[in-house]
Amino acid sequence: MAKEPKPIDDLTIWDDAKAMIKKARAEGIETVHERLAQQTPHCKFCELGTTCRNCTMGPCRISKKMPRGVCGADADVVVARNFGRFVAGGSAGHSDHGRDLIEVLEAIVEGETKDYSIKDADKLIRIAAEVGIKTEGRELMDIARDAMECFFADFGSRKKEVAFLTRVPEKRKEIWHKLGMTPRGVDREIAEMMHRTHMGCDNDAPNTLIHAARTSLSDGWGGSMIGTELSDVIFGTPKPSMSTANLGIIKEDKVNILVHGHNPVVSEMILAAARDPKLIDRAKELGATGINVGGLCCTGNELLMRQGIPMAGNHLMTELAIITGAVEAIVVDYQCIMPSLVQISGCYHTKFIDTANKARFTGGIHVDFQHTTAMQQAKEIVSMAVEGFAERDAGRVDIPCEPVSIMTGFSNEAVIEALGGSLKPLIDAIAGGDIRGAVAIVGCNNPKFQQDSMNVGLAKELIKKDILVLATGCVTTAAGKAGLLVPEAIEMAGPGLKKICGALGIPPVLHYGSCVDNSRVLQLCAALANELGVDISDLPVGASSPEWYSEKAAAIGLYAVASGVYTHLGHPPNILGSETVTNLAVKGLEDLVGATFFIEPDPVKTAEMFDERIKAKRKGLGLSE
Repeated sequence: MAKEPKPIDDLTIWDDAKAMIKKARAEGIETVHERLAQQTPHCKFCELGTTCRNCTMGPCRISKKMPRGVCGADADVVVARNFGRFVAGGSAGHSDHGRDLIEVLEAIVEGETKDYSIKDADKLIRIAAEVGIKTEGRELMDIARDAMECFFADFGSRKKEVAFLTRVPEKRKEIWHKLGMTPRGVDREIAEMMHRTHMGCDNDAPNTLIHAARTSLSDGWGGSMIGTELSDVIFGTPKPSMSTANLGIIKEDKVNILVHGHNPVVSEMILAAARDPKLIDRAKELGATGINVGGLCCTGNELLMRQGIPMAGNHLMTELAIITGAVEAIVVDYQCIMPSLVQISGCYHTKFIDTANKARFTGGIHVDFQHTTAMQQAKEIVSMAVEGFAERDAGRVDIPCEPVSIMTGFSNEAVIEALGGSLKPLIDAIAGGDIRGAVAIVGCNNPKFQQDSMNVGLAKELIKKDILVLATGCVTTAAGKAGLLVPEAIEMAGPGLKKICGALGIPPVLHYGSCVDNSRVLQLCAALANELGVDISDLPVGASSPEWYSEKAAAIGLYAVASGVYTHLGHPPNILGSETVTNLAVKGLEDLVGATFFIEPDPVKTAEMFDERIKAKRKGLGLSE
């Protein structure tokens, strides 16, 4: 039988979330928490990864009583197949995001759009030179065309390695070459993963997992990195600025539009359209004081980093934002968008508008967003929201809090600029022990956890130990609401981190962008390793996704480990049905790639494990613990 939903205090650490869950239950609106209870208990075979539906001789379930499927595959093979396909799905998601940015660059180069342009020409020239494109004495659009062709080729099958491997330390590239793990092309590795896991192909679990790592690396050093770098080129490279976060950013006296998903191609244009004087005047005619754009999840992070727009919330706040009753429109692109948002929008006056043909939602309003007509379409969307203000039921509006301040915009370029133009001051701070190491806390919410308890708890424990934290994705809003993304947060940090961050006027937890921007973390690790003449696995660094849930998070975690970064997960992927696969993930990868996964649901214990790892890596570099 399904369990009853948990008490509200057990579901989240946030007062704004608790208020909206209470309101939803009072109004009879089902949220993710009720649906989780309905789906519990989960299938044990699925949790262990020992179910196979890859052909119609099955489906098969592997157990002690039934040790092999119809084809003869055992638990090791089935679990490895399933995990490989899981990673392929995540790699496809983030990399397809990168492809979308190349297509926008193509539209700019071909003169097919006037709505998008190159905002950071210097960065375009710099990354073009990195990947071997001649830049001196050439026109910007000629350079852009060659960059476009180079990055499109990274998705194909003809290259021996993706272009941004020029950033990878030689020692790391040698490891990948020896293991057959060098990423050649994004689509090639994903397609090969699907081929390998067809019945009758790769039936050696470790071999399957080596290719899973290769697939994830094609995302981290390929598709995701292209997405991040071209977003900076087209929309501007982030610089530090102040903004706000939580449900208090929704304004009772304004037309509220929330952008949700991952693709700044849509959200940047919505923001620009919302600043149109005619639309603002129309909003005022209807009784509003203006138009307010707020962010959810990663497309919110993209706008937060570059434009300073406020963040309404992360993954488990998306339904609750609508339940305020004050949202005129939620405009989505793709990834991490719950289909339930359509139903919950229908309980209010909120218009749910989807914009991507690869992410249609039954019952939503579809706008086929195109590069050539982007501004016109964005204005049509904003106009729908403005007209919807007149339909709002003021008696159902409940905005439960005031927003909190956050500091954002810490790209690698911004960090290096703050350090005076080089990484040497950071290296000196690490060598001197003021910053003992760094951990990136990334990704999701999962309703199986008390919302953000692990995300926030781990960040607080790490900074106490003088370990710098980089936050991306849904962790951003959590850290911001906890007061960790403002300079005053140094009072929660250890003495060394407090000294360094205080001198620079920055928080001890730096907002490093959306989840695709984990590629910024890879690039920073590679730059530090290259500066020191070591491998990434020699650095006192780590990564964590405490409350993860998605295929993308699995791909991110695997490309971090394969790049040499010790990586924590708050709960295991569905691999525990295979001792071989589990042992490889938490032990064997250390011998192969110099890093491994570890699983721990307690933030204090997790911080202690990172601390021990950082001590060992500092000792290996000849530094004091």
